[in-house]
Amino acid sequence: QVQLVESGGGLVQAGGSLTLSCAGSGRTFSSVAMGWFRQAPGKEREFVASINWIGGTTVYADSVKGRFTISRDNAKNTLFLRMDSLKPEDTAVYYCAARSRAYTRATDEIKLYDYWGQGTQVTVSS
Repeated sequence: QVQLVESGGGLVQAGGSLTLSCAGSGRTFSSVAMGWFRQAPGKEREFVASINWIGGTTVYADSVKGRFTISRDNAKNTLFLRMDSLKPEDTAVYYCAARSRAYTRATDEIKLYDYWGQGTQVTVSS
C-alpha cells in the first residue's frame, strides 16, 4: 500500500519557523516529482512548492517564495518543507503529494499528482 505521511505541523507565532516532513512508503519516490499543497478553511487546495525527481529544480508559489524551501532525501524516501517568516495567512492544512510517472518535472498542476498524504495542520498566530 502506497502511503505518504506528513508530520511537523503545529502552532507557531507569526515570524516563526516550522519544518514539515513527508515520509513515503509502499514504493520508492526517488524517481518522481513531489510537492506540497495547502488548504485553508473555506478555500480550495492551492500549490505551495514542488521539486523534481532528483532535487535539482524547484518551483514555488509567489506567496511563499523566499520564505519556504522544499527539499528531499531520496535515500530516506522523504520530502521536507522548511517554512520561515511564517504569516497568519499561511495557516492551513498542508498536504504532501507525489507524481507516479518516473523522472518527472516539478509542477504546480495539482491534477498531475497521483498520491496524497492525509495532511498536517499548521496554525500561525498573530
